[in-house]
Amino acid sequence: MDPFLQPAPDLPDPWAGDAPLQEHLAASLPPEVLGAVRPSLEAMGRTALDLHALSLADRLNEPRHIPYDPWGRRVDRIEVTDLWKRAERIAAEQGLVALPYEKPHGAFSRIHQAALLHLFHPSSDVYSCPLAMTDGAARTLARSGNRALAERALPHLTSRDPAAFWTSGQWMTESAGGSDVGLSSTVARRGEDGRWRLFGRKWFTSAAASPMALTLARPEGNPEGGKGLAMFYVETRDAEGNLNGFTVNRLKDKLGTRKLPTAELDLDGMVGEPVGELADGVKAMASMLTVTRTWNAVCAASTLRRGLALLGDYALKRMAFGAPLAEKPLFRDTLAGVEAEAQAAFQLAFHAAACLGLEEAGAFDPALLRVLTPLAKLCTGKQAVAGVSELIEGFGGAGYVEDTGLPVLLRDAQVFSIWEGTTDVLSLEAMKALHAAGFGLFQAHVEGLLAGLPDAMAPMAGRVRSALGRAGGWWSQAEEAGARRFAFTLARSLELALMLRQAAWSAARRPEADALAAPGRFADHGVDLIRSVREAGR
Repeated sequence: MDPFLQPAPDLPDPWAGDAPLQEHLAASLPPEVLGAVRPSLEAMGRTALDLHALSLADRLNEPRHIPYDPWGRRVDRIEVTDLWKRAERIAAEQGLVALPYEKPHGAFSRIHQAALLHLFHPSSDVYSCPLAMTDGAARTLARSGNRALAERALPHLTSRDPAAFWTSGQWMTESAGGSDVGLSSTVARRGEDGRWRLFGRKWFTSAAASPMALTLARPEGNPEGGKGLAMFYVETRDAEGNLNGFTVNRLKDKLGTRKLPTAELDLDGMVGEPVGELADGVKAMASMLTVTRTWNAVCAASTLRRGLALLGDYALKRMAFGAPLAEKPLFRDTLAGVEAEAQAAFQLAFHAAACLGLEEAGAFDPALLRVLTPLAKLCTGKQAVAGVSELIEGFGGAGYVEDTGLPVLLRDAQVFSIWEGTTDVLSLEAMKALHAAGFGLFQAHVEGLLAGLPDAMAPMAGRVRSALGRAGGWWSQAEEAGARRFAFTLARSLELALMLRQAAWSAARRPEADALAAPGRFADHGVDLIRSVREAGR
């Protein structure tokens, strides 16, 4: 072999090579549940390896919009990639959406789902996006009280049969308002036949090839703002495959998630059915967002793990200045810093998933879940962007060259801080949720995680309490300009508490290991980010 050619990184088995995932599941699941889910996780690890190879081979293939058939008939067909077609089949058969509705392991079914997603997402070319919205739609319809729509759609959304399985879109974004959904201008008009028809433009609709969607529209005569919007159920085509009153203007040319068909749609009489009341549509979407934001957090954490796995393998092979990169002290120090943030993001994402499962089982306060979910999403999203950027740099020039298959990790990671609410918007949402829940409820939740830690962890537990104390002081006189720093302080305090809980479990079983290495480094990166407005201006 030419000594000047560097070998490409090989992806280790995503399940067998992920010690943090295995340790967390061992700590979080009863032994009988862990034994029951392990075969599916081992199988998903092997599947992820196959999909990763296919993704590299299929790098240049992207979805295509076919507006007309050869005879001039408007068809607006969206052709997805071969990997997406295979990923859909795998997702259905493995129950990636079905699990929390089948509930084979009760509340633990959400943890099982998160573990499968953690392995599947980085190899799926972001097929996780339509799956997240499908899960959100299933939860929303199941809780809507609309029996007819639930009976119509839920068997498809939660099917393990690829031929019957449906994904769902989530059509909210319009050019007049992204995060400010209340500015939506899509109108719903009721015809003489009693059916509702939707008119307007949806500027950014992910998973545009899905058979159905939940969308927002303003019934004629309703007031402006979010309260005047209603949530509608739509199917994109009829039984003969004809379009349901919409056209696809174009697919979006995006920085990342390029395998995901994101479209701009015109609705021109699209038939829809109200899911619930003809008002408060934004509030009705909240149940869906709880799910999709949790998926966002898990995918962010899994992207970091994938980058670490690839760079870790590469560092064993890459010779620089007479030794493998993995033996260089500075490189190892840099990698350990990313590893600490990755473990923190993983713990927070899986905690959000676990709490979602408990809430669905009636064993967790919904008000607290509404605080935790935006915190998990905003913090892990930022950790993924920063961490993957550092990892791409670790590959040197190869990390910047498209045909290595590496730059896509960074381009796709950027979506985690944008999709399902930007960091600023989620900071404000977390504050709103905290007003309803009370700061004390969140503080008590974190204290519960710190209870029973060994004495050696007391100093770091003290840093969590100190950060929360400062956050509580800021909360008593909260100012919008500090909302982001406040939200990150809460999220990072929770991450450190979760890391310490996991470290205590690991130390009790492997006393020889340095269980505090990652929590200590994470704590040194900063937990308390509270600053006054005057300090921030300096």
